[in-house]
Amino acid sequence: MEGSRFSQWLHLLGLLALSYLVLKQVWTLLSGVRNHLLSRWWRTNLKQYGGWAVVTGATDGIGKEYAMELARRGFNVVLISRTVEKLEKVAKEIEKQTQRKTKIFQVDFTGGSEIYPKVEKALKDLDIGVLVNNVGMSLGGTGRFLDTPDLNQRLEDIINCNVFSVLHMTRIVLPGMVQRKRGVIINLSSAAGARPYPLVNIYSCTKVFVDFFSRSLNFEYRHDGIIVQSVLPHLVSTNMTEKPGTNILVKSSEEYVREALNTVGYTHRTHGCISHSIQGYIMDLLLTETVMNSQICRSIAGWVMGVLIKIMKAD
Repeated sequence: MEGSRFSQWLHLLGLLALSYLVLKQVWTLLSGVRNHLLSRWWRTNLKQYGGWAVVTGATDGIGKEYAMELARRGFNVVLISRTVEKLEKVAKEIEKQTQRKTKIFQVDFTGGSEIYPKVEKALKDLDIGVLVNNVGMSLGGTGRFLDTPDLNQRLEDIINCNVFSVLHMTRIVLPGMVQRKRGVIINLSSAAGARPYPLVNIYSCTKVFVDFFSRSLNFEYRHDGIIVQSVLPHLVSTNMTEKPGTNILVKSSEEYVREALNTVGYTHRTHGCISHSIQGYIMDLLLTETVMNSQICRSIAGWVMGVLIKIMKAD
């Protein structure tokens, strides 16, 4: 009798566990449909959040496309980057294509806290509805931590650019958003920040910070009418990724940003597009901590990733 009752409890627990797993996968699927399909037709009206958008790292790749797409959606745009010539070129391109106003501001984000007072002064009194913290850098190439050339300087540069820029730009823009009870902050993390990535360790860790900061900040300020979104792209064809050919796995900057911007208001954390979300879903299933800690599995995963990267670049 006791054995039979025990078997019944085990059967019930098994059904509950199976039901949980099924419901979790169904919820993930429905969320994906809402975030990436419905959002194409029922876009969030971003213009309700203000008249100006601020984009860091705005002269190339994803940052440039965020600036262009936000201008297409009715925003005047402040472009912030380190090269004046590129800033002027992108500003003219945006004004010609969209008839929106632009402002440019030259900043090298590898600098320390001394660079931000002039940024704060330049943005003062603007009705900023959207901030895109896009600027970022890698250590260049792959390798073990101590094999990085000029390690001391490179560490300081990447922390200033990838971490402190997000904190300081948010510190500058957020008070006005809180006062107006509206605003959107989009922080570019990376799929490399979703789990440990040996050989790009420091870059990966800076992107973990961006993701965790964004998620926490969204919780703190969502009741003030502010959206904070963490975006974790996989491979996008940009200068930083050495411009691999686009395909089903690799998106162009323009395509990626258009899809990613549609998800604002639908989700506070996203891989940005359908293709990258599917890649993230598969990697979450396969690359568990146990697998990542397996030497054999790490070797196989490294080989597969190497082959994929070669294929993508060949395209």
